[in-house]
Amino acid sequence: MADLQDELHATTEVGELDDLSDPFTPRPAPRAPLSDPDTEPLERAHVILAAHPVADGYSGLPWALRHLSWYDLELGESSVDTDVPRMREGHVGALFWSLHLPESIGGDRAVGATMEQLDLVKTVVAAHPEGLRLAETAGETTDAQHCGRIAVLLGPAGAAALGDSLGILRSLHSLGLRLLTLSGVRWASEAGLTRFGEEVLREMNRLGVLADLSGASDDTVRRALAVSKAPVVCTRSAARALRPHPANLPDDLLAELGAAKGLCMVPLTAEQTGPSVRDVADHLDRVREIAGPESVALSGTYDAGTAHPQDLADASCYPHLIAELLRRDWSEPDIALLTWGNVQRVLRGADFTARAARERREASTARISDLDG
Repeated sequence: MADLQDELHATTEVGELDDLSDPFTPRPAPRAPLSDPDTEPLERAHVILAAHPVADGYSGLPWALRHLSWYDLELGESSVDTDVPRMREGHVGALFWSLHLPESIGGDRAVGATMEQLDLVKTVVAAHPEGLRLAETAGETTDAQHCGRIAVLLGPAGAAALGDSLGILRSLHSLGLRLLTLSGVRWASEAGLTRFGEEVLREMNRLGVLADLSGASDDTVRRALAVSKAPVVCTRSAARALRPHPANLPDDLLAELGAAKGLCMVPLTAEQTGPSVRDVADHLDRVREIAGPESVALSGTYDAGTAHPQDLADASCYPHLIAELLRRDWSEPDIALLTWGNVQRVLRGADFTARAARERREASTARISDLDG
């Protein structure tokens, strides 16, 4: 273990947030430049976000771009909710690009279509080098932000993309996949995780692929929290007590998620959180109260075919939400955790767990027929 720790510390020069020695213990967020409390909340929001940009947990941009014959995200693209100018205006520093597919695409087609989505993301990022940069780790995400680029992370992908094969999971990881949603397949269903599903999760831990539990059944969430050695995330989940959407989490699961140092990324959608910026802030208040300030983050869910609350129409609008939180007396350190710090902690935790797991576990050769019959 000493050798492992030496290796981990040897990589920390890429950014001040990359100390992996104890990734599951929340650290105090770096202070944003102190702003005058008498300053208008929107102006203060811009000051805080300039120091602690948004790590946005979910973007449907890849699928939206498939339907455009031509686009320029660096110049600006009115056909979508997300482009580089609007992300800069909204102080977005990192963005998870979804590889999810329409429900009509399943089986073997899901594997190939996911690979095409992944290839599209890489092609889009390569075509916009002044604004975007691919990243896989917390350090690379921080480096991209320091270089004035918006970090693009691959995922979540749907569990159907694996085709029940751990070999495909490893292949997707080697291509940069960072998030996999555990729902919609027979080994992660309403009944919870099967034995093969648990083996998939262990292999994800070994690789450093985060488990996304948004849309998973309550039983799957509970079992994943028990099995996973790395933090888990819910990329599009708000508080079910405030809005009874099936992807939102009840209070007891929010408490369990917080106890496990997982992350609930509250979506900016009218369907899940409500029609106004105040409704979104209500959900953030609730998640912070129950799960804790270290377990709440943001998920724009732009370009995913959903309506957005008033004043949060596109990726430029994050300052309006932060201004509302300032009016509710959120502290600058808690906002810094919400926008950037908590996602960095989870990325570090996944990498730390993977490095430790690879010391004691070989790649799994399990097949679904062996474990689930």
